[in-house]
This record gives sequence, C-alpha cells and structure tokens, in this order.
Amino acid sequence: MTQRTGTELAALREDLRERGVRYLFGAYVDIYGVPKAKAVPIDHLEQWAAGSELYTVGALEGMGELGPNEDECAGVPDLSTLVQLPWKPEYALAAADLEFHGEPYGYDSRRVLRDQVAAAAAAGYTVNVGIETEVYVLRETDDGWRPWIEADTWNAPTRGYDVETTILAEGFLDTMVRYMNELGWGVYSFDHEGGDGQYEFDFRYADALAMADQMMVFRLLAKHVARELGCIVTFMPKPWSSAFGSGAHFNVNLADIETGENRFEIGAGEDPSHVPGYSEVAHQFTAGMLNHAEAMTAVLCPTVNSYKRLLPRGLMNEISWAPVFRAYGQNNRTLMCRLPANRRCLEIRTADSAANVYLGLAAVIAAGLAGIDDRLDPGPPVNFDTYKATPEQLAAAGAVRLPQTLHEALVAFQDDSFIASVMGKEYRAEYARAKRAEWDEYSTVVGQWEVDKYLRLI
Repeated sequence: MTQRTGTELAALREDLRERGVRYLFGAYVDIYGVPKAKAVPIDHLEQWAAGSELYTVGALEGMGELGPNEDECAGVPDLSTLVQLPWKPEYALAAADLEFHGEPYGYDSRRVLRDQVAAAAAAGYTVNVGIETEVYVLRETDDGWRPWIEADTWNAPTRGYDVETTILAEGFLDTMVRYMNELGWGVYSFDHEGGDGQYEFDFRYADALAMADQMMVFRLLAKHVARELGCIVTFMPKPWSSAFGSGAHFNVNLADIETGENRFEIGAGEDPSHVPGYSEVAHQFTAGMLNHAEAMTAVLCPTVNSYKRLLPRGLMNEISWAPVFRAYGQNNRTLMCRLPANRRCLEIRTADSAANVYLGLAAVIAAGLAGIDDRLDPGPPVNFDTYKATPEQLAAAGAVRLPQTLHEALVAFQDDSFIASVMGKEYRAEYARAKRAEWDEYSTVVGQWEVDKYLRLI
C-alpha cells in the first residue's frame, strides 16, 4: 500500500467531510467473511489511517488464540479501497489488513489472498475475477420463513427468470442495482433465480483483491436493503430442504501483467486444446484446481448446510443444477469447473454464498498457479449429463464425487499439504478446528427429521 503524506490525509479528511462522511470503518473479516471494525470519527482520520484501532481478535471464532494477556492486532486501512457507503453516506469504509507487532497477522483472510495475488504477479499475471452472487430475501411469518414475494410460490416448481415476479421484487432489486452502480461496480444483469425469494446479480469483473473487498461491501449492502423492507437477506446456501442452492460462482482468468492480454485465450500458433479457444495455460490452471478439489471444497463450501446444496436432486421437483463431481467441461453445470464458450475464463461452480471470498479466491489462485508450474493436463472435458451417468461411465471419464459432508471435506483439507502452503500451518489448523467444532455440534444435535423418522417407527 502506498503511504499518504500528512497533507494528503488532511485533504482526504476535508473532502470526506464535505461529502457528509462522519465516521470511518477499517474493516477486516472473520472466518465466516463477516465484516468487523470500530467506527472512528472523521476528525481522527490521520490516526486511523496509521492503524490506531486495536482489536482483540482472539475473541472471534477462527481468528487465532490471542488471549486476554497478549497484545492486540492493529487494523491498517487500505485507503485505495475507501468508499462512501451510498445507503448510509455518513459512513465510509476501507478494507483493512491486520498487523501484529508490525507484521502481517497470520490469521487474516485478506493477507492470505494478498499473498496469492503477489505470487500471481511474480509469475507475470493479474488475476481477474467476476462473481455470480445469489442470495435469498425472506420474511418471518407465523409459519416460519417465507419468500419476500408470496407470488414466488404460486408457480411450482420454480419462478426462475420470471418477469412478473422480478418486477414485483423491484423494491429490493432496483435499490440494490442503484447502490451497486453508485459504487462503480457496473451491474450488467440481475434476475429471479430458481428458488422462491432467490435473486442473482452480475457485475463487472475486477482484480481478485478488489473483488473480494467489493463482496465484503455487498454483504453489508444486501442486508441493509432487505432490512429496510422488513426482510432479511441470507447467504445460507440452502435455507430449506426443497430450495435451490445459492452459489457464488467464481469466474477467473489470468491476464498478462504488462499487456492485459487474457492468457486463457488461445494464442496464434498455439496447438489446439481440449476445449476450443482455450490456451494451454487455461487448461493447466484448471488441472491445478481439480488436483486439489477435495481439500478446497472445505473453503469453497464452508458450512454443514453447504453440502445440502451439493446434490444432484434435493427435495424440489427438479434437478439441482449443482456441481457435484470433480471434473471439468465446456458447458456442463453438473461439474466443479467449466470453461464456457461465451467468455474465456474458468468458472468454479462449487463456491457457494457462504464462502469467505478472500480465502476461497486465495485457494483457487494457488491451485491454478500450481497447475501451471507443474504443467498439469486436465484430460479431455466431461460433456455428458453426469446426473444420469452410470458409475462405470463416471469412472471412465474420471468424474469423482466431491465430498458429501463437511466432515469429508475437512479430512481432505487437513491431509493436503497444499492448503498449509496457502494459509500457513497455524491458520489451516485453526480453520480446521473451528469447522470441526461446527460439524461436531451438528452431529450432536437431534434434528426434526430424526424425530419424525424414528420416534414412532422404532
């Protein structure tokens, strides 16, 4: 980060004050990707920019074990990310990096991603990312949680892409798009997704770190807009058994750091590839993803609930469209990865709405770069419907089922030394401990399904 002079900081303070900003946030995220920060009055901008705000992060889950007798972490805002919140203009927010004794804090998710962005830059690449964000907007009723627009439920099995119910949701959708565009994100489409009360926003790609910072703001924005309507937004991947899952598909490519040329585009004179139009670099990056797929699933699908999404068919009346196999294809939505025909990027479909985007993107970049370094070949694409395939057909194609529970994913996460090289051994161990505690708690609680199934049967 470029340091600003005292004169520059004073000018920034006065500019923000003239625009109505009264308070500043230097926000980092916890293990769940939830923003955390202290609010600092605008008069103290210079001290805030220097990292004046200290945090007892050991009190937060998955953030390390700094006890009450130890020093605190400093939150140092990255002023290049500073934005005035359009829905709450008295506040401005910058993404912050955590430091401990003047050094990057080992349990800081943003630090993990910055390290991988730097590794990509050292290899000559800029990492570009677009994220397809899906959320549910729900209201609480006497009968439990319902979609915000009741008409969503009138046309089974889905009102996906429905024009009428998209217009009915204008109070949420239009407000979101207006604020997102005020932030300069360039929304180019939005829609009613397959679930009742489920919506997706698609907006302009950015470099990996900027996109992760934007997604931190997106979480705050979406929750605010829903709250103003008397609803909630949830990033829970599957809020009820018959719901379609909420993904957050990562669309990633590598650009030449000097020219900006998309290195996933096949070059002149380059040999034909498995997938037409895609370069050897794109295939190697994809192979790296597949090589560490099981371990990465614990980060891309980080909750117990995530694995209720990764099913070919849930309790809805249709297939789930979820990515359930470790394989890649050209336009195959049943797989972890695809190389689409309409754009030159790798779409990682396993990432869901609960993912900590900083950690998820860090794992993706590291795995892809490893694939390039090792010149891995992903083999031919899998372009048939794996939901309908026999075990023999799947085995012949090399399509392997991804972990079906958080427990399975955590076993792979702890066994794959690659993850330790991305997160650091200590952070990997802490992440595994926190997520293992979630699994153990889930495994201990007797749920309603068990009562309904067994109480009178046995």
